[in-house]
Amino acid sequence: MAFSRKKGHRIGTVAVGLLALLAGCSGSYSDVDVASGQASSTHQTTTQEPAHQTTVERPSDTDGATRGGDGSQITLDALTASDIDETNLSGELGCQFSTAQASPLLVAKGNVDSSSAAQGVVKVAGYVERVWAPDGFDGTTDNPTFQGKGKTLRIDVTGASREGGESPSRPATLTYDRADGAQRTFEGEWQCGP
Repeated sequence: MAFSRKKGHRIGTVAVGLLALLAGCSGSYSDVDVASGQASSTHQTTTQEPAHQTTVERPSDTDGATRGGDGSQITLDALTASDIDETNLSGELGCQFSTAQASPLLVAKGNVDSSSAAQGVVKVAGYVERVWAPDGFDGTTDNPTFQGKGKTLRIDVTGASREGGESPSRPATLTYDRADGAQRTFEGEWQCGP
């Protein structure tokens, strides 16, 4: 019957077209002869980045790799002066964490001898987000733990200051724990003072 064959040909063409579309959505494709409704016997798989996605190397991408979680990278960007100013952090004294690639990655301020939390800010994959640590400025000077929405950031001072002055920097690590179980550690310096 001509009708059945025509309907079958349409279904076959539509099915091959859908397969090609699905293969394109998964980031790989195979050669398909849509006109005949038959898949080519030669399959070629290529992984391509979609045109709308661009890979931007951020300063923190050169540090350690993210472990665990959903597989996405934990990325911290350097805070700009306007990022910090717009958050209106209050406090007498402050601290910051910096790496050789990015400065600063975390900034916090608090009051001395205060039971109020110190307020801080980080820039996660381009978004400025607030964090806090207990006990004001005094709670931020040695190995503080900052909490934020879906994240915990721990500073571990790893050595003595190699310089003098009122606000010397000390070698430290920043460990970022994300709520999905992902973790990444950054090597840098922790500096506190006026």
